[in-house]
Amino acid sequence: MTTRTSVPDWRLRQPFGWKSVVGLLAILFVACLSAERVQLDRMAIEIGSFSLELAGLSEGSQIGRGVESVTRDMFPIAISEKRPLDLVEDFDANALPFWARIETEYVETTTLDPDTLQMSIITEEQRFLVQPIGYLVFVLGKMLETIEIAIWASLIAIIFSLPLAWLGSSNYSPHPLVYACARGFVSFLRSIPELISALFLVLAFGFGPIAGILALTFHSIGFLGKFYAEDVEAANVSPQNAMKAAGAGTFTILRIAVLPQVLPSYIGLSLYILDRNIRMATVIGLVGAGGIGQELKGRFDMFQYDRVGTILLVIFLTVVALDIISARFRKRLV
Repeated sequence: MTTRTSVPDWRLRQPFGWKSVVGLLAILFVACLSAERVQLDRMAIEIGSFSLELAGLSEGSQIGRGVESVTRDMFPIAISEKRPLDLVEDFDANALPFWARIETEYVETTTLDPDTLQMSIITEEQRFLVQPIGYLVFVLGKMLETIEIAIWASLIAIIFSLPLAWLGSSNYSPHPLVYACARGFVSFLRSIPELISALFLVLAFGFGPIAGILALTFHSIGFLGKFYAEDVEAANVSPQNAMKAAGAGTFTILRIAVLPQVLPSYIGLSLYILDRNIRMATVIGLVGAGGIGQELKGRFDMFQYDRVGTILLVIFLTVVALDIISARFRKRLV
């Protein structure tokens, strides 16, 4: 005699219930309050007005007027450099820069005659040093300095992050206190934005690339130290256990059993941090930490938008070129 077991009722679980609906309504309510505080409604109105202007359905918008005022002065971009000879340091007419020439212009100036107390117009001869591609060469030099800042910051960060990866990995740290200190240290460095640390470093070291290198280095160590350590923790333990059974030491295991596993990830992370540091080196230059960002801020403050356009174009082309180089380099190594 066979016994028949009862089959429990099978019901398809609903993807959401009344709690999910209440939670979603609460999130929408909070999002509406937040949207009003950060002026998302105004942003939508301005973007809508600009879209209507582009479609020819509106006469003007605030965004359109702002873009027009900037682009009108930005193009054509500035490539040449023209400076009065009296402002050129150590000028030698017999040793002009490459592809440079001297131009003479007659400038009219209005002065007050001390005898008659009347305004008079005086025509003066003024000589200028004209370099057809002088400003472009100057900007390329600043861009090279920006790349150098990023490269040095990335290299220093990689060197210091490797031992932190060992100290900050739970399976290889020599002591739990050391593990906690290493993790806390990299978290502290990662929590400070580069722009903020650059402000303090500029006060300590003055304007220039030193502050930029250190600011990028500190934040990069916080980033790489964390992910390097997590890669060590996530490595396959089978080859590590085999080497432990054979009597290998800690550093031998790290070198032979762990490093080959994490090396592709390390290369990818290092290339990413280099790519990111090149972009951030431009930003921290705005506070005087060297590089092209410092030149960008100075020209922007003087409303020289034609030179701003040159700087932005050089930054864009440099980033595109570095992306291509980084992608090819990653394919070969990873």
